[in-house]
Amino acid sequence: MIISASRRTDIPAFYGEWFMNRIRAGYCAVPNPFNPTQVSHVLLKPDDVDVIVFWTRNPRPLFPFLTQLDKSGYRYYFLYTLMDNPRLLDPKCPPLKVSLKTFQELADRIGPEKVIWRYDPVVFSTATPADFHKETYQRIALALQGHTRRCVISILDVYRKLQKRLRELERCGVELLACEGEAFGDLMRTFVRAANDNDMKVFSCAEEIDLQPFGIQPGKCIDHDYISKVFGINVTNKKDPSQRKACGCVISKDIGMYDTCLFGCQYCYATTSLERVKINHKNHDPASPSLVGWHDTPSTNSPAPKLFQKYLPGEYFDLIFRFTGS
Repeated sequence: MIISASRRTDIPAFYGEWFMNRIRAGYCAVPNPFNPTQVSHVLLKPDDVDVIVFWTRNPRPLFPFLTQLDKSGYRYYFLYTLMDNPRLLDPKCPPLKVSLKTFQELADRIGPEKVIWRYDPVVFSTATPADFHKETYQRIALALQGHTRRCVISILDVYRKLQKRLRELERCGVELLACEGEAFGDLMRTFVRAANDNDMKVFSCAEEIDLQPFGIQPGKCIDHDYISKVFGINVTNKKDPSQRKACGCVISKDIGMYDTCLFGCQYCYATTSLERVKINHKNHDPASPSLVGWHDTPSTNSPAPKLFQKYLPGEYFDLIFRFTGS
């Protein structure tokens, strides 16, 4: 089983203590966001976990626990989002200089093949036009030379839940822009050249647009071939049906919860309400089986009932969210 930690929130940055408590307990509980009485039991013992995939903008709080994960036999890699957007877009992310140092230290510790750089989503706006991304991407790629082998990009999808935040940005003078035609192609080719110059390959993430003419192959953030190459193990090659059609990721179990990330990125699809985030974080207990509140499954000695084994309940939310964009 592959554990995703997590598409829905930044567990390394904000919930590392909880995560390690669940690792020691050997399981966690994931409630259905529509019905908290429906709770999935996810086994986290070393024999039950093939690989842990960490999604983060700041893995440093997890550094003290990496030795314990290694000694316990866990395999893991990081999908590390690293950009340099204005504070209006990314109000609480670590400064670029700090993030670069963290990225480099992590890669030096666990190996560059286990830290994947995510430059996404690419937001085209009056504050971040194509020329901004050209300069920023090239600067970061140079700084990460030798510390990663792969970069993942995606273009912002404007979901309905983002509309209110985008209107607030407009009142602050930041408006979304279209980037099409030659300007778009030139930017994609710049990404590829900068990556190649710094010993990286660029892949796309869940893109409906075909970027292959520019040299960017469709990617899988949770990739069975990549896992086989890096860790020497075989995992499922079945596409995760709970993700978007364009997403190539294989099946995993996500242990996060929506509306819990404190970074407050204005374009985040996993955050409906920043006020709800504050409430959920206040209700977080590192000793709880679940990330928010105190949810548990009827038995901690057996997997979840068959009714919930196909998907985690939260993944039903993913399915609905992806198809409705709400």
